[in-house]
Parts: sequence; C-alpha cells; structure tokens
Amino acid sequence: MDQARLRKFVHGLWDDEVVPTLFEYIRIPNKSPAFDPDWARHGYMDDAVAMFARWAEGKIAAIPGARLDVVRLDGRTPVILIEIPGEGNDRVLLYGHLDKQPEMTGWAEGYGPWTPVIRGERLYGRGGADDGYALFGALAAIGALREQGISHAPAVILIEACEESGSYDLPYYVEHLAARIGHPSLVICLDSGCGNYDQLWLTTSLRGMFAGTLTVRVLEEGVHSGDASGIVPSSFRLLRQVVSRIEDEVTGEIRLPELHVQIPPQRIEQAKRAAAALGEQVSAKFPFAGGTQPMSRDLVQLILNRTWRPQLAVTGMAGLPDPANAGNVLLPYSTAKLSLRLPPTLKAAEAARAVRRLIEQDPPAGADVSFQPAGDPNDGWHAPTEAPWLQAALERASQAAFGRPAAYMGEGGSIPFMAMLGARFPEAQFVITGVLGPHSNAHGPNEFLDIPTGKKVTEVIAHVLADHLQRPAVTA
Repeated sequence: MDQARLRKFVHGLWDDEVVPTLFEYIRIPNKSPAFDPDWARHGYMDDAVAMFARWAEGKIAAIPGARLDVVRLDGRTPVILIEIPGEGNDRVLLYGHLDKQPEMTGWAEGYGPWTPVIRGERLYGRGGADDGYALFGALAAIGALREQGISHAPAVILIEACEESGSYDLPYYVEHLAARIGHPSLVICLDSGCGNYDQLWLTTSLRGMFAGTLTVRVLEEGVHSGDASGIVPSSFRLLRQVVSRIEDEVTGEIRLPELHVQIPPQRIEQAKRAAAALGEQVSAKFPFAGGTQPMSRDLVQLILNRTWRPQLAVTGMAGLPDPANAGNVLLPYSTAKLSLRLPPTLKAAEAARAVRRLIEQDPPAGADVSFQPAGDPNDGWHAPTEAPWLQAALERASQAAFGRPAAYMGEGGSIPFMAMLGARFPEAQFVITGVLGPHSNAHGPNEFLDIPTGKKVTEVIAHVLADHLQRPAVTA
C-alpha cells in the first residue's frame, strides 16, 4: 500500500464528490419511519435512496461484475445492496444507513437540520455523520484499493433506511437477501463514534435499549386546583414516584438488579486506557448548563456508566400545558416517554418485562397507571475477541491514517443490526467505527461531520480490506 497515493485518492474523492453529494443529501428531510409514518407518500426516503444509488452506480460502473440493486419489500423501507467481486471465497459485509433523526430544536442561528453549512472542516446538518457518509466511505476505500491494483475479498455493501427506528425492517431483508449476503468473515460498520478526532476508535460493545410511555391518570378531566389540591393527588407527583422505582432520583443509579450485569474485566481495562487518552473530555465534551456537574468525578466510572451500566432518560412529556397557558388546574394525567439503555449482554426483552412489572404493580394512591412499549426491545452487542491479524491490521491502519495507535471503547448507543449479525454470523470478525466525536451531536442540534476524520476512516477501511485478504488461513 502506497500511503501517500492512498491519501491523495481518498482526499481528492472526498473533496470533489463526497462532500458535495452529502451537502445535497442533508437538504432531504428523509426522517426515519418512526418519525415520519407517511414516509412513503412524502417521497423523501426515495429521493435519498436515488441520490445514493446514482453516485454509487457511477463508482462501480467500471468494475466488471459489480451490481447495485435498490431492493423493496412490500410495505417496508428500501435497502441498497451493492455486490463487488473480489478474490477468494471469503466475503466482507460493509454496513451503513441513510435514514435520519427528526429536526430537534436548538440549532444555532444560520444552521438547521436540512440546511447544509460548511464551517472550516465541518459539514453541519442532519445525517451527514449519522450515517450518510458510510456508503461513500466504503466505496471510496474499495476504489482506492483498485486504483493501486490491490486485491480484496468480494464485498457486499448494505445500506438500510430504518436504523433510526430500530431497524425493524432489516431482518426481513437479511433473510430475503441471505444468498447474496452469504457468510461474511468480516463485518465493517461505519455508524459508531470516536472518543476524539486524533486516532482510530473501535467500538467494543453497544448497549441495548427499550422505550415506552408511562401514564399516570388521577382524574377524568382537569379541575380547579384550589378546589382539588389536598384532596386529589397530583398526577405528576405519582408519576415521579413510579419513575423512582426504576431510578434513584439522587444518584441516577438504576435500582432493579435485573438490569445490571457483571462487567467483563477486559472492558474495565479498556475503559481505564480510554479515560487516560481522553482525560477531562470524557465529560467536558457535553454542553453542561450553569454549574451542572457530571454524575461522577471518576472518569473510568463515567465511561462504564455510559457503556456497561443501565441508564434511564425521560425523553418526552405530555399532559403538561405550556407554562404561558397553564391555568390553576390540577391536571388529570401526566405522561412520560421513558428510554432505558441496557448493558450489552443483557436480554432486552427480559429487562422490559421486569420494568413493566415494577411500574404497574401496586399503583400509588390507586391511580390508573399504564405503560405502553414503543416498539420491540433491542438487545445490545458485545464484540468477539479480535483475531491477531485484525488487531495488527487495525494498529497499522490507525498509525498510517492518524499517526497514533488505535483506541478501544464501548458505545452507549445502539445499532440493532450488530446484535442481529453477531447472532447470525458468530464466527465473523467485526470492525465497528465512525466519525461521531466530541460535540458532533448526533440526533441533536448542530450535528456535524468532521470531514478530516471521515477521510481518515476511509483510509483505515482500505488498509483493513487489504489485510483481510492476506490474513493467515484459519485451520481447524
């Protein structure tokens, strides 16, 4: 591998084609179906798929035997499947998604979810980093190898359009396309994060999750607070009591033993090394308001909180009027959207049942308490031990692209596809990485793609694909 030549190819392609295409992609409000139930009628998802397919077809046109299909199953979001011939009998699967989170409030002046803006070396707008760049990075890496005449194994690129909704369509496509996907020996996912922009970060685990809507109802209709308070219990106070069954309101610790697991020793050691590499940026990367303090001063514990311990977030509320329009009324009900992140090795369905039992048993003050799950619980994912060839390849790639050693850390988010693939292909090796670093704010306001990191991750993937083909044969 000529590193200078690789860098010239990758940077040129990113500057001339990838960034301009992502700029236009950001303009498309192709929200994931959970946030746009009428996605098919609106047509934005089809627009994004067509844009990606046009660009990709231009890149594979000169590759004999390469094939691109937009696959559509009835009533489901489409997927893009690209097959690229290579040497040997092994296969590599490269994964990404193109659906987006909703708008979210709080964008800075001049910025917006569907308003692409380049400031310095950052491309702002929804979806560029999460996860629009993945298709471009995968094809750019393969193109860079072919430009140098370097062989790689047959590659399959799969881009879905339902990830931000929990990938509920994807199992049907994996089954439908099983013969074309084959049994990959290496899976590369470009939908994860990075602890900083200075080195390659590999994701060793992903948390599972489940969500649902908790409602506590005390009245059939609102009544005058002067008449009812002191007689009718506050629905918000009772809701707060129910939530406190799950979470200690002082420490934030999850109370249910069923939601905790023993953290593997090697992940604790990796957390220590990650804390040493990141320092105060473990918490300082977040935009704390006022004098708000992180949940611990111990950086290692913060990393483990984020990656291996269950955590609760209240992500929405209903039943509470806007303060400007709030009269002196005792509210009939309070509703909270609960999102629970779960340890990577915990069975999400069992955790969901335990939480629901705890919520609905013995309702406080006899109130009407209900919990409505939001979709199916998603299991987390724990990476298998890296093969020696892959460890060496990742180290070489990080040094070549970033000039620093690779770092390893779990991620607090979820990629449902990884758990699915881990179960389906237990012998496969996994490379999970991404560009979502400090302040990139995926899902929130002012999301951005750090363009230099996207280029370097592309270089890394090219190195790994080359080394994968040359790895020592596995003997029984």
